[in-house]
Amino acid sequence: MLRPVHFEFAVSDPGRASKFWKDVFGWKIEKWDGPEDYWLVTTGEKGADGIDGGLMRRREEGEQTVINTITVDSVDDYVKKITDAGGEIAVPKMAISGVGWFCYFKDTEGIMSGIMQPDANAK
Repeated sequence: MLRPVHFEFAVSDPGRASKFWKDVFGWKIEKWDGPEDYWLVTTGEKGADGIDGGLMRRREEGEQTVINTITVDSVDDYVKKITDAGGEIAVPKMAISGVGWFCYFKDTEGIMSGIMQPDANAK
């Protein structure tokens, strides 16, 4: 059985959203040094229950605002499982440099989620 390992909040104003989550829950939020506007969210100490996540800019109004990501052994294998089960690939497999392989998919109800295959050599 596979569990969610990461969440993303799609927000209109990352500065405002960061301030809210920091002020209310004490989360640590730092801008990621990568090719996208993305902020890494640390929700607790390493080894404690729960997951960490990220903030990203909302691409369009009405877009889903929370996306959960599940770690898998092979993005390619799970893309096939997803499509065979009636889901659709929303954003094709892509490399996140030094992190792994990733894609977004929608289930049969239109709920967007992500899958991640860890691979430090991904480019």
